Order: sequence, then structure tokens, then C-alpha cells
Amino acid sequence: MSEAERSAPRPAEQARPWRSYKEKLAELAQRLVDAQKPIRVLNSVKWPAEVLTRFRHGGYRELPQVGVEDYEKVPLGFDPQAKLDELRELERDVGRELGVGDEVGRIVADSAREYAEVVEMLVKRGTPRFSELSRRLYGSAKDIVTDDGRSVAEVAREMYELLTHLDEADLGPRPVRDIPAADAVERLNARLSAYFGDGTVRVRLDDGIVADASAGSDYIKLRRAAFFSERDIQVLEVHEGWAHVATSLNGQRQPVARWLAKGPPRTAATQEGLAALLEVLTLSSHPSRARRLNDRVIAVDKAEDGASFLDVFEWFRTEGYDEETCFWNTQRVFRGGVLGGGAPFTKDIVYTKGIVENFDFLRKTIASAKPALIPWLFAGKVHLDDIPILAERAHEGVVTAPKYLPPMFRDLNGIAIWLGVSTFWGRMVVGAPRRGLTSP
Repeated sequence: MSEAERSAPRPAEQARPWRSYKEKLAELAQRLVDAQKPIRVLNSVKWPAEVLTRFRHGGYRELPQVGVEDYEKVPLGFDPQAKLDELRELERDVGRELGVGDEVGRIVADSAREYAEVVEMLVKRGTPRFSELSRRLYGSAKDIVTDDGRSVAEVAREMYELLTHLDEADLGPRPVRDIPAADAVERLNARLSAYFGDGTVRVRLDDGIVADASAGSDYIKLRRAAFFSERDIQVLEVHEGWAHVATSLNGQRQPVARWLAKGPPRTAATQEGLAALLEVLTLSSHPSRARRLNDRVIAVDKAEDGASFLDVFEWFRTEGYDEETCFWNTQRVFRGGVLGGGAPFTKDIVYTKGIVENFDFLRKTIASAKPALIPWLFAGKVHLDDIPILAERAHEGVVTAPKYLPPMFRDLNGIAIWLGVSTFWGRMVVGAPRRGLTSP
């Protein structure tokens, strides 16, 4: 061996190549994406079909029996302790690699910590601890959500009063659900192809979903046995397509901020609120649709205050829902929790909470002359608090601007005027007398 060969450093002794901040961040983000893959919250708390069958046979009067032992039969698909160790190590590595004070790193670390709490929550299915962690992750109906100190539940009850007094028969023709799912797939595919480009997003039939529709990262599923109206298809286009699928696709396009392709619980209110707000901005929503979303929030509030599964089911029935719809609405609130009351799954509060928070974000952004922040709502699965942090680092290439944006967010002139007028007139006309009108 020559002198040069003897003096050359062995491979194990060679220093690791220098890595940029963005390389470190991209690696940590990819680890987060990979770590969360097997965690499927809704699949882990799904009830077997026979629960509805037994409930129906009991005349809708016997409390369903779904407890810890039933959830233990539903495999999580991963080793909880190993997953906790993986996520906690990732959280520590973010601080070591990027520094504990790095604000972008904090977003990744917070997401890792949340996914760890999701794992803990799923381990505690059927117990009060499940609900405690649910409130920490998704929020509570008791959370304050407005500048004047109103809670999510208080806003939902105000919306309830408004929506209850609206008669859709007086507002226009009632849409007829006469479009079979197969035809709805074709129509929705055509709409989304025009928006995203041919083949980017797929709409397909599915026999295994409970809801009429559900969205994934680049697809939308419609229940094969369902029927739809033209208005339903429009709602699906903007809610599932323009919001949920678009933010997924924009997140997948991020070369560095890869975690934006996935939504931890901290982003749920922003994402669901954005989707619901798009329905309003495109005039796609309608009172009965808004009621369905708002009633879910009231149901969570009632369950948090001790209402049992049967109590909430009966409340939905008094609101005019058919019995099977009452069941599915109620199980959304109690899946994973305690059916006797006081410990629900609180995820459904994100609809009202998200609409209020998104509207407030848009209003304050326009009022403070920072409209450039608004399109970043669609950069991926973001939390509102993350947007200024990410936008500030965009010039470094940490995050890239979203490709898929709804028309009113590509040109913000209309949004700016809508927000200004609605805010101004909201202050001016509240409590003003209305000539020729009486309060209901």
C-alpha cells in the first residue's frame, strides 16, 4: 500500500457532506410524511355495520354497545409504542437539525407532536381519555373563537336560529336529487378536468363509504347507491375539489415543505373552514347544507355537556332528519368516545370554528393591506398561524406558491370588496329598524 493510500481517511472517518437548511428541512419533512402514513384516525374508530342493524332492531331506543373491547378488535395497523418513539425522535431531531428557535422547524415539530398525540388518542378508544386528547387536538365547542369572546357553540347556536327560520321553499326552486352516481361521476370528472387538467383528479364510484362522497389526495369517491342534484355536484366541485384536493396537490408539489401534503389535526379547522367558505363564495351552499354542518357542532356541544348517544340521536330526530341519517350524524360524534355522554369525538367542531377563523383571517389580511398572504391558504394543508411564517420564507425556496387556486383567489379584487362591504354593513345595520318587516 502506498503512503497516499495509507494516509487517506477511511470511509467511516469521512465527514458527512455539507447540507443546506432546505436539505435538512426536506429530509425532516419527508420523515414526517412517512411516519404518519399508517395512522388512519377515521378507519380506527369506524363502527361495524351490525351496530346500525342492532340499533334499528331495537326500535332506535337502545343505547348501542360499542366499547373498549370492540375497538381492540380494530387493528391500528402499526405498533403504537414504536410509532410514538419514532415521532418523538423526529420532534427532537427538528430542534437539533434546525435549532429550537426556528419557526418553520416549529411547524414540523408541532405536527410530529400532534401525530404522537393522535396515536395516544387511538390507543385510548372507548375511554374518556380519548375525548380529552380529541379536545386537545381538534378543539372543543367551548373554545373562544371570536374577538368579542363568543365560543364555537355560541356561534353555532346563533347560526341555528338564523338557519331554522329560513324556508328554502321561499328562496328558489328546490333541487331534485335525480342524478345517479354513475352520471354524477361523469359530470364531476368533466368539471374537475377543466379546473385541474385532464387526468389530474379522478372521480370514481365506491361501495364502501357511508357518506355520499369523500375525497383523497387526488381523487373523489361517490357512493354508488347515492343520487345527486346539480347543486350537490357544484358543492362537491368546490368543497372537495377546489379546497381539499387542491391543497393536497399543491402540498405534494412542495420540494422542501413536503409536510404540507398531509394534514395533522392542527390544520383541520383551517381546511374544513376554507372548504365551507368556498361554498359560500361561489353561492353553492344553501340553508339545509349549512344546517347539516352546523348541527354537527351543536351535537358535539351537547355531548360534551353530558348528552348520551340516545339524547343526541333524539335531538337530530326533532330536527327533521330521517332515522338512519340521525344514526350516522350521531355516530360521528360518539365514535371512539363514550356513548353515555361527556366524552365525545370533537372533530366536527372544525366546521363552524374554521369558517369563523378563515373569514377573520381574510378580513384582517385585507384590512392590514397584506393581501399577498391570502393565496398561501392553498399552498397545502396549512394552519392559519403558519401562513405568515411560510410566506416570509418563500423567497428562499422553503415553500412554493400554490398552482391550483380558485378564480376569486387568483384575482383578489372581488374578495376585497366583498369583505369590506360585508364588514361595513354588518356594523351599520345590526339592530337597525327594518321598515315593513317584523322579526320572526
